[in-house]
Amino acid sequence: MLFDWTTGPLAAGLLCYQKQDFFDAHEHWEGVWLRCNEPEKTFLQALIQVTAAFHHLKRGNRAGTASLLRGALRRLDGFPVEYEGVAVDSLRANIREWLEAFELDDSGFQLPFPLIR
Repeated sequence: MLFDWTTGPLAAGLLCYQKQDFFDAHEHWEGVWLRCNEPEKTFLQALIQVTAAFHHLKRGNRAGTASLLRGALRRLDGFPVEYEGVAVDSLRANIREWLEAFELDDSGFQLPFPLIR
């Protein structure tokens, strides 16, 4: 595994994400993303898009949230059930729930934020 989620900027970003400090999570992960090679670069970009999506949601931008979640889902679709210590399959399922909720009504705001674990 190339990513270490227990220390450094990935761990700091994960902690921020779990605290719903989405902008800060994005900032921590972006520095790692800039130094990555494929396929890790695409994978981390998807996680960054998830953080950016929920940063937009907290600011009331539903269209931006949905667009970023769709982009993250497209990037994650090529990855296995688990990748680099992240449960990708459950993350994809959580993202799909959010997108479905946005299509139906405002209930998306009642869903828990997707877990990155």
